Amino acid sequence: MEHDINLNIHYSAPDEVWDKISDVYKSMPYWAGNNKEIKWIGKGIDLWASVEPNGIQIAGVMPEDIWNEWYSSLKSKLTEALGYEIGEPEDGYDFKYW
Repeated sequence: MEHDINLNIHYSAPDEVWDKISDVYKSMPYWAGNNKEIKWIGKGIDLWASVEPNGIQIAGVMPEDIWNEWYSSLKSKLTEALGYEIGEPEDGYDFKYW
């Protein structure tokens, strides 16, 4: 199933925030990225992330049953690492950095 979400992490966040985000990305199942690409790959899985003006965008394909657990875990880990609740701005989650 195709997914395309944005998270309330603004591109203007300081470097120490991006370091924490990078650590969380690398801790997630299916991590296949490197210093230039943020991606997760597996059987039926091809996700990527980028930093956009409207927040971090994560898009691509992942089976729904895997996505539900994976996405919930990602948001939980990011929330813990960054110290504020991470979610989709259109669901009412505010940006901490502008």
